[in-house]
Amino acid sequence: QVQLVESGGGLVQPGDSLRLSCAASGSIGHIDTMAWYRQAPGKQRELVAVITRLDIRKYADSVKGRFGLSREDDRHTVYLQMNSLKPDDTDVYYCKMNLFTVRWNNGDYWGQGTQVTVSS
Repeated sequence: QVQLVESGGGLVQPGDSLRLSCAASGSIGHIDTMAWYRQAPGKQRELVAVITRLDIRKYADSVKGRFGLSREDDRHTVYLQMNSLKPDDTDVYYCKMNLFTVRWNNGDYWGQGTQVTVSS
C-alpha cells in the first residue's frame, strides 16, 4: 500500500511565498515522475509542474519564474516552492507520483490535496 501526504498549504497574501511538501510512504521501489497539479471548483485539474527521475523539470506557463520544484528520493518527497503568489494561484494542490512498488508494480498515486488561498 502506497500513500501520499501533502502539507504546507494555507492562507497567504499576494506576493507571499509557500512551500508545499508531498511525502510518499509504503512499499516503494523507486519513483519516476513527481508532479503537482491544481484544481479550482468546477474546473479541470491542471498540471503545475513535473520533475523526472533525471531532474528534468517542466512548468506551466502561468507559474514559470515563480515556482520551483525539487525532489528528495531518499525521503520519497517532492517540494513545490511557490513565490510571488497571486490570487489566481488559489486552488487545491495535489501531488502525483508515478512509481514502482517493491514488487515492480507501476502506477500513478495521488495525494489528498492541500488548499492554497491567496487573498488580501
